[in-house]
Amino acid sequence: MQSKGNIQEMSQGHGALKGNNTIVIVHGAWSSANDWHNTAELLRSVGNNVITVNLPGHGSDDTPVLSISLQLYIDQVVKAIGSEKDITLVGHSFSGIVVRAVAELIAPQIKRIIYVAAFVPQNGDSLLSIAQTDPESLIGKNLIIDEKAGVVGIVKDAVAEVFMADAPAHVAKYVADHLRAEPLAPLGTPVKLTDAIPGNTKEVYIHTENDRTVSYSLQRRMVQNAGISKRYMLPSSHTPFIVYAPILSAIIAFESL
Repeated sequence: MQSKGNIQEMSQGHGALKGNNTIVIVHGAWSSANDWHNTAELLRSVGNNVITVNLPGHGSDDTPVLSISLQLYIDQVVKAIGSEKDITLVGHSFSGIVVRAVAELIAPQIKRIIYVAAFVPQNGDSLLSIAQTDPESLIGKNLIIDEKAGVVGIVKDAVAEVFMADAPAHVAKYVADHLRAEPLAPLGTPVKLTDAIPGNTKEVYIHTENDRTVSYSLQRRMVQNAGISKRYMLPSSHTPFIVYAPILSAIIAFESL
């Protein structure tokens, strides 16, 4: 595991991490590609080709909720990658499940998966099945489930505490005021995987030590179960792309070389 001191040094030397690598970023639940704007721009500033994927039903996308599935998410990422090679695939939170499935489908194109505070699934897991094993998470008791509409929201007053306790107050308020309900079906869909990551794809995990959505305890357990040996630690909430964008982008740039 990389120490915090080493990460800070890496961030300060970010300009030295120049490259023309292709990095594909997939956001998590209750989020959108726009949330990764600062991190993506930092990565582009040192020469990387960055693709930020906006999943159906997120951000300004108006795909009907009841037509959205886990497979649709996977297909969207594969489509965004197209014929690109040597991809570093970054998945945040729920999209750890998505990127792991994508890597299985197009293994020859993927050189590395970077999980950021992400769910790391085993065959047959879903977000809901994994999340139920995380008693330290604050998210379960703050869910607003609307089965008829096929969506799940978060209690507005809890958004900052659950997702971004370290964010500036005005940022947390903006997010709480504009948070969009999440399509429910993909969260409960089991993912189909083989036992091991295919080919020569490497896996890296970026832990968020002060995470109240996917607890650090659960993160460590998933990493151990998956046999991921390369890890970094950030003293972050669940959304390191808000406060720690320079450090996060430095790690991603370094691991993409």
